[in-house]
Amino acid sequence: MTTRIAGFSVATLKTRSFDGVAADLWQVRCAATAGGDYVGRDPRIVVVLEAHGGGAFDFETAAGRTRQRFGNRPLISFVPADLPMTGTVVGLTGLRHLDIHFDLAALRRRFGAALDPEQLETPRVMFDDDRTAALARLIAAEIDSDRPLDDLYGESLFTALIAGLFEVAAPPARRRSSLPDRTLRRVCAFIEENCARPIRIEELAAIAGLSPSHFGHAFKAAAGVAPHQWQLAARVRRAQAMLRQPSASLVDIAAATGFCDQPHFTRVFRRIVGVTPRVWLRETAGRC
Repeated sequence: MTTRIAGFSVATLKTRSFDGVAADLWQVRCAATAGGDYVGRDPRIVVVLEAHGGGAFDFETAAGRTRQRFGNRPLISFVPADLPMTGTVVGLTGLRHLDIHFDLAALRRRFGAALDPEQLETPRVMFDDDRTAALARLIAAEIDSDRPLDDLYGESLFTALIAGLFEVAAPPARRRSSLPDRTLRRVCAFIEENCARPIRIEELAAIAGLSPSHFGHAFKAAAGVAPHQWQLAARVRRAQAMLRQPSASLVDIAAATGFCDQPHFTRVFRRIVGVTPRVWLRETAGRC
């Protein structure tokens, strides 16, 4: 970065580097009139966190001139790479500001095509934004801390700041592929026939000709439930048929339909049907 400044003296300077990011936290004293010319090879974000003395800022770039008085809200500027800027402060006695310089290549690795290149070439000077200000304060606090956290914390804050500042939209949700109706019928028939024993996801995936992970998503997209939930429902359907047999006991039915024990059978039955097996049988018998 090339600078020519006058009227500022540094009280404190703390720095922190993350992946593709260099952040400087400045505390400076100001003469009655202070300013300078700045041009950087990397884009940067400047956040004035505090200003003392009740004065004003005057900034000029190729895009125009901006004059702004500091209230009680941080003022934010985005300066594109290689853009000359002249800044002057009048009537201020001190400033605390955060400068974030970032590498464009690293930024593109993070966001890819979701980041609008035009925004990275458009200066924005002396505006306020609550979300960006809150994140900038957290970054400043991390730089200022005597016990800094892992770099991942600072990198996450910076990523969030960029995503909010440039309104980087979330990528569209990838549509999960579903099973064809014919394949779904074959898989469901297999589950119905073998529901009383443990069925491995690999068995079902082989029927569909898919990998286990892909099959799980595709089955749920087609059937509305996971394969294991379909199997439990199949066990309950088989149990309902057995309950109609006069001599059947709940213990025997639980064992015959693959449940661990009668309490497990009763819990699953009630969750799927809405009532316990005994209540269901009584209600069903009353309708006959």
